[in-house]
Amino acid sequence: MFQRFLASVGIGAAKVDTVLQRDEWAVGEEVKGLVHIAGGAVEQNVDSIYLTLSTTYTRESDDRKVSITQDLAKIRLTDPLVIKPGEKREVPFSFTLPIETPLTFGLKKVWIRTGLDIKHSMDPSDTDYIQVLPGTLMSDVMQAVQSLGFRLRQAECEELPHRLRGSVPFAQELEFLPVSGPFYRKLDELELLVFPRSLNELEFIMEIDRKAKGLAGLFSEALDLDETRVRFTVTPSDVATLAHRLEQMIKKYC
Repeated sequence: MFQRFLASVGIGAAKVDTVLQRDEWAVGEEVKGLVHIAGGAVEQNVDSIYLTLSTTYTRESDDRKVSITQDLAKIRLTDPLVIKPGEKREVPFSFTLPIETPLTFGLKKVWIRTGLDIKHSMDPSDTDYIQVLPGTLMSDVMQAVQSLGFRLRQAECEELPHRLRGSVPFAQELEFLPVSGPFYRKLDELELLVFPRSLNELEFIMEIDRKAKGLAGLFSEALDLDETRVRFTVTPSDVATLAHRLEQMIKKYC
């Protein structure tokens, strides 16, 4: 009885360890791995083994930024089972990385949490961070932007107004600086707000931030009048002419 009490607070309880096939995955890929379970000092009834894919986004509140955790997917791996003392088990899994998963660009902002759901007990868990790479279409978009002389400066997930929300309350914003090419010294920055509709359809709101020129330019910049927003959609059929299309859209507002 005393051992069961200790297990309920995590002492001598079952342990879980998830091993992914790799730590880099592209949006839309099948994430695969094994959940290793080691029984503790007493027999325990496990209602389920589950995976939760999570990230964070930024919310502005009272003139300050707050980091909010958002679950992107929860995957139940098993029906109820009994883990005997000292027992070893392996549970294979796979799931599709959702299109809403933000790209990480080397930052630890997306993770998979594995948990054992045990009633009246502290749930054992394990957390694994992953690197999220762009899918094929997003890679093509980024290459088109970079071919115009832009370099990615940062990527952030920000809360959206209710009217713009889809299945998640945020969108990822990619901020590019002009370092060469036709827009060098003409723009301060170029921002892309990404709205994935499917693996083969991406919607964007592009914000073109013109460089201030003279007093009139400085006045416009102070009032945020130097920013222009353009909404457009990209599919695989657009890729061949995408760089030219982007160049023409940006030139229109330079």
